[in-house]
Amino acid sequence: MIWQWYLLEIDILNIKILRIFDFFTEDIAIDLGTANTLIIHNDKVVVDEPSIVATELRTGKVIAVGNKAQQMHGKAHKGIETNRPLKDGVIADFDAAEQMIKEFIKSIPSLQNKFWTPSLRMVICIPSGITEVEKRAVRDSAEISGAKEVYLIHEPMAAAIGMGIEVQEPRGNMIIDIGGGTTEIAVLSLGGIVKDKSIKVAGDIFTSDIEYFMRKTHNLVIGERSAERIKIEVGSALENLEDTDKEIPNNWEVQGRDQTTGKPKSVEVTYKEIARALDASIKQIEDAIMQALAMTPPELAADIYNSGIYLAGGGAMLRGLDARIKNKTDLPVYVGEDPLRAVVRGTGIALKNIDQYDGVLMR
Repeated sequence: MIWQWYLLEIDILNIKILRIFDFFTEDIAIDLGTANTLIIHNDKVVVDEPSIVATELRTGKVIAVGNKAQQMHGKAHKGIETNRPLKDGVIADFDAAEQMIKEFIKSIPSLQNKFWTPSLRMVICIPSGITEVEKRAVRDSAEISGAKEVYLIHEPMAAAIGMGIEVQEPRGNMIIDIGGGTTEIAVLSLGGIVKDKSIKVAGDIFTSDIEYFMRKTHNLVIGERSAERIKIEVGSALENLEDTDKEIPNNWEVQGRDQTTGKPKSVEVTYKEIARALDASIKQIEDAIMQALAMTPPELAADIYNSGIYLAGGGAMLRGLDARIKNKTDLPVYVGEDPLRAVVRGTGIALKNIDQYDGVLMR
C-alpha cells in the first residue's frame, strides 16, 4: 500500500509540473505562405505580412521583414537585397526564413510584455505535395526560432477546418487552396487526404502573367508590386462578369516604363484584358481539378457531387473563378468566408484542439 501511495504522489507531482510548464508555454499557429505569413496567437491574427526579407549585402544582416521589406522591394539600391525565403510553398532560403519567423514572433504584442522568454508550441501548415526534406527544413526553422514543440498540418486540411468542414466524418470533401506558390487540390475523408494534386500555378504565376501581358500588349514594363495591384483591383477569371459596376472599375490606370523609348508612361487596362492574360494559367488549374476528380473513389465522388467544391486561399478571391470552375466541373463551388485566412484559421483551431485533431497533425 505504501508503494501505491508513493506512485500516486509522483503522478500528482507530474501533473502539477506539467501545469506549471503549460503556464510558461505559448501556442502559435503559423501559415507560412509563399506570398504572406499569418500568425494566430490567443485566437487572434497577430501577424499578417508579406513573406519577404530585406538584407544588407555588406554585413549579411536582415534589416527588415514583412511590410517594411515589401516597401523596399524593387526600390532598393545595390547595397540592399530583397528576396522571398519561400518558393512554391516551401523554404528556399533557410537562413532568411529563420530570421523572418524570429522577427515575426518578436513582433507579437502579447509576447513582448512577458517577463520571461516563453516556450513555444507551434502548428505550421505545409503543402500536401511536400517532401520529407522540405518538412525537415520547416521543422528546423521553427525549432531554431524558439519552438519546443512543432506540429505540421497539410494546407488543404487546415483550410477545410478553417471553413467549418467536419473533416473527420466518413464523407468526401474536395478542397482547392490557391495560394501564392502552389494550388493544392485535395479530397478529404475521415481526417485524412485520400487523393491530392499539387501544381505550381497560383498567385505568383498570375502576377507574372500580368507583367508579361503588359509588356506584350501595351509595351509597358511594370514591376511585381504593380502587377500584384492590378490583379487585386481588376483581376478576373472571366471576360464577362455579372455585376461589374460595383465590384470592379471599368478602367484601371497603370504606370510603368515604355519598353521602346524608356520613358515613364501610363496606360489603362480593363478586367477583360486581365482575364485574357490569366486564361492559360487558369486552364492549368481546371485541368488539375479534373485530374483529381478522375482519381477520386466512386463513393467519395458521390459525396462531392452533393457537397460541391470549396475554394480557399488568396487566389479564391479572383473574380469569376468560382463560376468558371463551376462551368468546367458541373458542380456547386463555394468560396469560404475570408478565404485568405482560412488556412491559418484552421491551423489555429487544430492547435487549440490538439487532442481532437491528433490524427490530422504530424509531430
